[in-house]
Amino acid sequence: MFLRQRKRGRPPMPTEQRKRRVNLMLAPDVIAALKARGSMSAQVDKILREALGL
Repeated sequence: MFLRQRKRGRPPMPTEQRKRRVNLMLAPDVIAALKARGSMSAQVDKILREALGL
């Protein structure tokens, strides 16, 4: 009975901490450089955080 009442997965993240989807226009060479480093989204997030001092 206990297992039927359990919720699966992790608890929802608070709204103010969730990442949001945005669209950006980037130059082809910038896109190629970001893709070469791995996860483009993570790289853009890291670079912008550093540039903004966050």
